Amino acid sequence: MKEKQNNTPVPYQEIANPITDKTVKQNTNQLREKARHGRLDFWSEMSKNISWFEEWNTILDDSKAPFYRWFNDGKLNASFNCVDRHISGWRKNKAAIIFEGDRGDRRVLTYQDLYREVNQFADVLKKLGTKRGDVVTIYMPMLPEAVIAMLACARIGAPHSVVFGGFSPGALKDRIEDSNSKVLITADGGYRKGKVVPLKDNVDKALEGSNCQSIKNVVVVNRTGQDIHMEQDRDLWYSDLINDAALYCEPEVMDAEDPLFILYSSGTTGKPKGILHTTGGYMVGVHTTFKHIFDYQEQDVYWCTADIGWITGHSYIVYGPLANGATTVLFEGTPDFPAQNRFWSIIEKYGVSIFYTAPTAIRMFMRWGEEWLAGHDLSSLRILGSVGEPINPEVWMWYYKYIGGEKCPVMDTWWQTETGMILITPLPGDASFKPGSASRAFPGVDVDVVDEQGKPVKPGEQGYLVVNTPYPAMLRNLYKDPERYLSTYWQQYEGIYLAGDGAKKDEDGSIWCIGRIDDVINVSGHRLGTAEIESALVEHPAVAEAAVIGKKHELKGQAVSAFVTLKESHNGSDELVAELKKLVVSKIGALARPEDIYFTAELPKTRSGKIIRRLLRDIAEGKVIGDTTTLMDPDIINSIKDKYAAKAS
Repeated sequence: MKEKQNNTPVPYQEIANPITDKTVKQNTNQLREKARHGRLDFWSEMSKNISWFEEWNTILDDSKAPFYRWFNDGKLNASFNCVDRHISGWRKNKAAIIFEGDRGDRRVLTYQDLYREVNQFADVLKKLGTKRGDVVTIYMPMLPEAVIAMLACARIGAPHSVVFGGFSPGALKDRIEDSNSKVLITADGGYRKGKVVPLKDNVDKALEGSNCQSIKNVVVVNRTGQDIHMEQDRDLWYSDLINDAALYCEPEVMDAEDPLFILYSSGTTGKPKGILHTTGGYMVGVHTTFKHIFDYQEQDVYWCTADIGWITGHSYIVYGPLANGATTVLFEGTPDFPAQNRFWSIIEKYGVSIFYTAPTAIRMFMRWGEEWLAGHDLSSLRILGSVGEPINPEVWMWYYKYIGGEKCPVMDTWWQTETGMILITPLPGDASFKPGSASRAFPGVDVDVVDEQGKPVKPGEQGYLVVNTPYPAMLRNLYKDPERYLSTYWQQYEGIYLAGDGAKKDEDGSIWCIGRIDDVINVSGHRLGTAEIESALVEHPAVAEAAVIGKKHELKGQAVSAFVTLKESHNGSDELVAELKKLVVSKIGALARPEDIYFTAELPKTRSGKIIRRLLRDIAEGKVIGDTTTLMDPDIINSIKDKYAAKAS
């Protein structure tokens, strides 16, 4: 180790790479060297690692930038790449998915098992009338059937729209209506801490009345065995359909730019963004990054603790690992049920060698204490990863020391739903690691930190994280909303993608991510739009106006805080706070529940009427209040500050 104090956001101690294998270092150096010879040549070579029915002719078509096209005229199928190409040899009997249920139940699907079930469910979807191009919504617990459904959709060319199982009926309804989905795949329920999560009930609420008329069939997986309502001629049991399905379904020959999936992400306006990813570039990107960032080897058992309802689950539980023929662990439940050693038991039980989780989880482990690690053999671990939000240096060090035993490098990764694949990360063969820094751009990717004029910032200065050039796995559009695609990502700097995150660079060029620069809150790695939560609060008859901010939280990274003004004749009370929290949960989901709600006579606004949320964030985090010169009434902020302090005390 060497002490080093650069002009970085925090002091750090650089950690020498604990891996002594010269091959790992050689592989990292070779990968970076290939990218230095030319970005397009690099991605051309990487594209050879997946299976094509027909080779592509043009690697990048930028004639209609920023609506980029990669691997033009290439033909492939994502399902074929994840399943079919692995069953001709010894991998057919290799574990593809290890499922660990909330109740301790487990299943193992080999690649042959996965091949059979994906083919059968693809046949089911076709018999239900699902055609190439039809959107299929998936609202599922973390079950193997959720992965099977995704791959079955990809097999027949039907883009899937996975909705996180923790979202409310209202959030599900909005996503179905926007995508005009024809089929909905769900379960009777799921398990969380031993209790049933009523997914089918949520589906029924989302579809009741005249809503979601596009849905013709609901396919239900029997997970909990509870009594549920089954709508005649609409609702069908997964098991009944599979029993009558053919064992083989021909994979659709898809163009590289045909849609693979839509994934909705919260934005700064109330309407979620339907982020559209296509097939060829996405598969090349996730295959390449999974293989090289985690130094994947055939004997590895890989576990990403994310949910498939988020992009991390799509890219690094399903498509990336399975395209590489990896064994991927699928986990239902929480880290603390039935006990707070649950994760360590799973790592020991299955010999997990690559572990990819979120700083939120690591902070929980730190809080619970090292005693929960006692008696567990974690010696199988060789690579650790972090995802979802910036990781604090002290959290990085705890992860490295207590989980990795100071022998596992930590891959601190930065990327987004929009990017599809990891963009900034260390690599396993790097000479050293900086706790808290996401390191450098992945080979073949060009990122920078710039000021408001688009010029690179000096070391230590905060700026905007941008991507200068296109790369294969990037989003292609926002579903049915190209104007929003342009205004959200490409308007500020011509020809440059604005990520929406703040960052700094040190003198060595390492990047330190800071967090969102827009009004999106990152709760436990899940992005929630402030406008969406504010809209839910204002629906209450007592509320006149609401402003929502994310404040720093020891475990979640950020927590939701709401400042609410009430209509005349209404008074704030504990009962009203409880009602408002319940309303937000019903409209969006438990993740969006405000941790704090503060009643105030007015909100800080500019003379044009725009709420200045940064001032509310300063108050919530106990910072010195920033510039108030643009406020319509500067005295308002002092009044809010005094009330906040009084309640906090």
